[in-house]
Amino acid sequence: MTNTPTNTASAPALKWLMRNPIWGFVAIVFIFFSLAADHFFDAGNFENILVQTSTIGLIALGLTLVMINGNIDLSVGATLALAASITVDMMGWPVFAGWGNWQVMPAVLAGLASGVVLGAVNGIIVWKTGVDAFIVTLGAMLGVRGLVFVYTGEQSFYASNFAYSDFGASSIGPIPTLAVLFLVCAVIIHVLLSRTIHGRNTYAVGDNREAAVNAGIRVGPHMVVNFMLVGFFAALAGVALSTQMGASTPNLGRDYELWTITAVVLGGTKLTGGSGNIIGTLGGVLAIGILRNGMNLMQVPSFYVLVILGIILIAVLVLDKQLNRKGEEELRL
Repeated sequence: MTNTPTNTASAPALKWLMRNPIWGFVAIVFIFFSLAADHFFDAGNFENILVQTSTIGLIALGLTLVMINGNIDLSVGATLALAASITVDMMGWPVFAGWGNWQVMPAVLAGLASGVVLGAVNGIIVWKTGVDAFIVTLGAMLGVRGLVFVYTGEQSFYASNFAYSDFGASSIGPIPTLAVLFLVCAVIIHVLLSRTIHGRNTYAVGDNREAAVNAGIRVGPHMVVNFMLVGFFAALAGVALSTQMGASTPNLGRDYELWTITAVVLGGTKLTGGSGNIIGTLGGVLAIGILRNGMNLMQVPSFYVLVILGIILIAVLVLDKQLNRKGEEELRL
């Protein structure tokens, strides 16, 4: 009798953890590095983790929507680089020379707009041609990255406005501003997915596209909106990353598509679509951030992080496939 209240109280937490197992993994790696890595518990180190994960996290928010839809976007890293280059370059244009700190505003808006436009182009091509999003965005990844090198002349751009660079190093209370930006965006996308018609349609399209069409959902325009959202967040990540560096480079964001896809999949979003949530994506992003940070503190070569994440990702996909197969077999019986 005395154990009943405790068991009752722990049941919701256990069910939540079963729905979001990535947070169990986050707890494990957190405890491991707390014991194994010096200075892991320093306040400054936690700030580093939050700032480092905010950029990947912003892209992962948009990518979660696209992947729940049953699509994918491989061009996010290139979009990030283009948005950062446009933003940093525009601040130095003579036409904005007398604007003071206000010169940042049109530059940032132009950078964000570039991401939205590229996302719209990807979405429209996928919709109108029926070509798989993997192929379309793979071509976009190569093309946009080339465009970045053409635009920049293979040179780095440096921010001419110090307020822009100061933003990347600023904090709101004890929390870095970029981390606050990421968390606010995460809440907005969580509400979008869980409380709006667009969110319900996102799951419906990813789960069964034909049924979604029969239900009256305009699948094509719906997918375009989600591609525009991931383009926006990739561009926002580019702006955020360039404020940290005070500059942009043509290679900025390289391999970010791999990091973000890994984070989203680790968070429980299925590559086939129809399943996933922002809570899981947050866990996936944080897991990668802690792994990278902890192994760096232990002076482990960075390529070992890639090996470990690759093994974990494959294990998650194999386990998910096996569980789905068992479910289908039981359904047939």
